[in-house]
Amino acid sequence: MKRSEHSSNSRREFLKKLTAAAGGAALTPGLACSAYSRVSGDQIFEAPMAIASGFNGEPAVNKAVEVMQNGGDVLDGIIQGVNIQEADPDDMTVGYGGVPNEKGVVQLDAAVMDGRTHQAGSVGALENIMHPSKVARLVMERTDHSLLVGEGALRFARMHGFKEENLLTDRARERWLEWKETLSDDDNYFPPSDDNNSSSSLWKEFESHHGTIHSSGLDTNGGICATTTTSGLFYKMPGRVGDSPITGAGLFADTNVGAAGSTGRGEANLQNLSSFLIVERMRLGDSPEEACLKACERIAENTNISRLLDDDGTPNFNVRFYALNRDGAVGGAELRSSGGSMKVADPSGVHEVELAYLLE
Repeated sequence: MKRSEHSSNSRREFLKKLTAAAGGAALTPGLACSAYSRVSGDQIFEAPMAIASGFNGEPAVNKAVEVMQNGGDVLDGIIQGVNIQEADPDDMTVGYGGVPNEKGVVQLDAAVMDGRTHQAGSVGALENIMHPSKVARLVMERTDHSLLVGEGALRFARMHGFKEENLLTDRARERWLEWKETLSDDDNYFPPSDDNNSSSSLWKEFESHHGTIHSSGLDTNGGICATTTTSGLFYKMPGRVGDSPITGAGLFADTNVGAAGSTGRGEANLQNLSSFLIVERMRLGDSPEEACLKACERIAENTNISRLLDDDGTPNFNVRFYALNRDGAVGGAELRSSGGSMKVADPSGVHEVELAYLLE
């Protein structure tokens, strides 16, 4: 049997299992998912509050709530929060120090969305600007556009006084160089001859990094905003833009409902508009966790290319979702179990909430 046929059949079997787990019913959140996931249940927090991706989100949510408690706007809070990671050279998945594209150039993506006005702004493939989330906000507030990319985004940033700087740190450059030198045995690049220098220590340093930071916030007036920022896929093709700056994919916010954002395989979110789906599921009555699981289901159902499937027909990649609703309930889910979590801050402090998952 050809691999493509095997994958297609395996995928059909996977979907049959989900349907069977739901007692023969159609796939719906809380039914098919509950048989395959740890459903921790949504938790409710007090406003002002903020959520963020678990890997790198604690400083961001701390700062966001601090800003709101001192009278600042919710959008100010979450942007100032993610600015911490954008400026941190030790976070090699966001901003300064981010791992570059295949040519060794750091290109950044970011978006903001104000759920009170339903306006959004974003930038893609932006070079030499440490805080793309700030530029994205200006796109929303100072232009009639929603997305600026590449040289146009850089010109716009310069227009508003942003200073250009080299975003490629030595640490990120060394990681890129190791990748470049070990990519092929049929080129003119060689790794160091000293085994101590050419070890896979740098790879081990990065294998736990999930990339990107998303943050959403809720203020005491019920205002909801969201932002996502990233340096994108390691060694991506120059000009590649992922889901992070795309409204409805990397983030979505509606003060009447809630907000959602994602990290992980951006192409899967782009092809399923997952964050928009999550907010719409919450609009229909799903809890944040149920809605995030529904987005995981949708991706699993729509993944049918053999190179993206394990032998059992399930997706071989991971995606994580984080959501809150207007009542302060939060929840999240990941496509594949990895022990993922999200960070939540409210007036009582910072909390960690485990993500539910669709697949082991």
